[in-house]
Amino acid sequence: MDATERVANLERLLAAGQDGALLRFGLGGAHLAAGDPVRAAAHLARAVEFDPGHSAAWKLYGRALTECGRRAEAAAAYREGIRAAEAHGDVQAAKEMRVFLRRLEREPPGGQAGD
Repeated sequence: MDATERVANLERLLAAGQDGALLRFGLGGAHLAAGDPVRAAAHLARAVEFDPGHSAAWKLYGRALTECGRRAEAAAAYREGIRAAEAHGDVQAAKEMRVFLRRLEREPPGGQAGD
């Protein structure tokens, strides 16, 4: 199944009334894979609203925001994600987001920071 089909399947679930952090996380990832970081960011924002402790959603949200050129928001998302990851003992996710945050902070605007 390609990214477009995945998006369509997940959007059908959302339209049928299913909603939650995992569905929004899946939709965010599918939209990123399909090359639509704007829609990805919108779904990932909802994912972290549903579950502020979902470190993987924060990491993907930071990436989507970076791809949208929303660098300050991406940095804030990575910082929140690091806090969430540390609170849940997710050492690897926190480490990865620190790397992405440093890369984002070092790179001049217009660069391609992120994962």
